[in-house]
Amino acid sequence: MTSARFRSVALAVAWRNLHNFFSSPSLFLPGLLFPLFFFAAFAGGLSRIADVPGFDYTLGYTGFQYVFVLFQSAAFSGVFNGFAIARDFESGFTRRLFVAAPRRLGILAGYAIAALGRWTFTASVVTAVAFAAGMDVGGSGVDLFGLYVLAVLVNVAASLWAAGVAMRTRTVQAGPAMQLPVFLVLFLAPVYVPLSLLEGWIRAVARLNPISYFLEAARGFLAGDPVTVGIAFGAAAALGVLFALWAVRGLRRAEASG
Repeated sequence: MTSARFRSVALAVAWRNLHNFFSSPSLFLPGLLFPLFFFAAFAGGLSRIADVPGFDYTLGYTGFQYVFVLFQSAAFSGVFNGFAIARDFESGFTRRLFVAAPRRLGILAGYAIAALGRWTFTASVVTAVAFAAGMDVGGSGVDLFGLYVLAVLVNVAASLWAAGVAMRTRTVQAGPAMQLPVFLVLFLAPVYVPLSLLEGWIRAVARLNPISYFLEAARGFLAGDPVTVGIAFGAAAALGVLFALWAVRGLRRAEASG
């Protein structure tokens, strides 16, 4: 009975958020156009970077940037989850939901499911555009499965991070606090060239950045030459656990605030 209630709350919250998202152009279009803009700007406008000595990614620059845009869209779909939670607090919906829902963790799970659903649609469009642009795939089905599982873990971690912020602040004015750390972590990784070609302080920072290893592993999966897989999945799992605790404690604070 307890698990059934948890599942019903999670699915109800997820359905409501997905319905609101896909029925509102002001929510739907930015989440879709943002990664497509970056893909066009990076894979198209910066494609000559593939001619730089030492750039040895076998699938070319389109595949190299596809992986970054895929992970960027996964992370920001999770961040937009925090905006949805904050809007629901401001409208009073979440407080009514707290009263009605017997399983409060189901609320958090429902928002996370909605974030994953939004990203699944965005990722499908980005992937279709990448193939239309001539992207090649060197990996097997198992490699591609690993790539997308890693992207899902990034989506979940970002979703839980933003949920924790939103549950504590309960206002959309906290949007920069949700977005800025994710934005900085993404762009302090090897975005334009492989990690081996970075120099100076950015190389030192990137080597400490877990996103760097996510991208390296995912690009290896796409090319059929997996690297840093253990580090990437280990870091993703650790972030997931850390941000799950962060989000649950935020939920408890929101409950205590009434």
